[in-house]
Amino acid sequence: MKKLSIIFGALAVSAAVLFTSCAPETGLDGTGAEIPSPEVEARELPQSEALDFVKNLKVGWNLGNTLDATANYQNEEASETAWGSPVITEEMILAVKQAGFNTVRIPVTWHTHMDESYKISDFWLNRVKEIVDYAYNNGMYVILNIHHDTDPLYVFPSYEKLESSKEYITAVWTQLCEKFKDYGDRLIFEGINEPRQIGTSNEWWIDTKSDTAKECLDCIMQINQTFVDTVRASGGNNATRWLMTPSYCASYIFATDQLFSLPNDPANRTLLSVHAYEPQDFALNDSPTNTFVIGRSSAAIDNVMDALYEKFTSKGIGVVMGEFGARSKDNLDARIAYAAYYVKAARAVGISCVWWDNNAFEGNGELFGLFDRKAMEWKYPDIVIALVNNS
Repeated sequence: MKKLSIIFGALAVSAAVLFTSCAPETGLDGTGAEIPSPEVEARELPQSEALDFVKNLKVGWNLGNTLDATANYQNEEASETAWGSPVITEEMILAVKQAGFNTVRIPVTWHTHMDESYKISDFWLNRVKEIVDYAYNNGMYVILNIHHDTDPLYVFPSYEKLESSKEYITAVWTQLCEKFKDYGDRLIFEGINEPRQIGTSNEWWIDTKSDTAKECLDCIMQINQTFVDTVRASGGNNATRWLMTPSYCASYIFATDQLFSLPNDPANRTLLSVHAYEPQDFALNDSPTNTFVIGRSSAAIDNVMDALYEKFTSKGIGVVMGEFGARSKDNLDARIAYAAYYVKAARAVGISCVWWDNNAFEGNGELFGLFDRKAMEWKYPDIVIALVNNS
């Protein structure tokens, strides 16, 4: 399999990387750090409505740890701030747009805001709509999903829980389809975030040769099909709205396995939703690995993009990297290089990316925050410039 290739200069051991210190495509001022512009070879892509649509997403930003909080309060307003985010305002979303992001992904947990018959509260539906409108009415693309409802009580990929999972998916998306039926194509529905057998030894990894993998992937494909069928059967623009569906835990490994395929869609407007925090020891794990050098550290990213290109984008099938990022380990220059290379490598195979911003900046946890919503300031503007300029 041909690797994504960095174009080498006079020294064979070092990749050709251009550097800039300005921000021509974003409204942010950098700190003066050098912003890499890696020369990644673009792969041959077919003409495709899906690839054109994904390209228009450019680069995106996740409203993480906000509407996806799982706390269950009598006062529903409290859940929006339960995981440390302030109340979201239109001013915040405009700051995201002005920084150069073209897409906002809005993860939402629903099960803490519904009754026993899966009816979502009017308050929560209206609040979600209000935040969607902050981005949508200002010309941005919006990805709306079901996020932390991955539980045996709601959506769980096993034959034992398959019918109840389909029932839940149908109930939630029927309500969302009605609420948003008149929105245009800049509102994208994502069926479910990272479906997996949560709380089990198979939660994040299954042997693809095992019967468990066959069961999990079959269930997820059936759940994805239920989602597509529900949306397409509803009114308004939902008959042709762009949709996103994942594989097991949204991993590219399971998406590119021969057991997995996208659902049948009469509108032919279903995209693959995938997440990849690669290389994991640098980007995701609580490990001492804190360096990233373009040309020496980027093989794991190349592997992701190669696999997705071979199965999907080379055939005109759209792919959205709905989550990626690198946690802060006091390694700003490495994260700038990572951000620049990741989105450039993705763009080379026709993929648009959405950074996971969980508004976390301090401590030893998953520090993926870029935009401090309380202070209304970008903590790492150079990372944003690298993302925007290379997308």
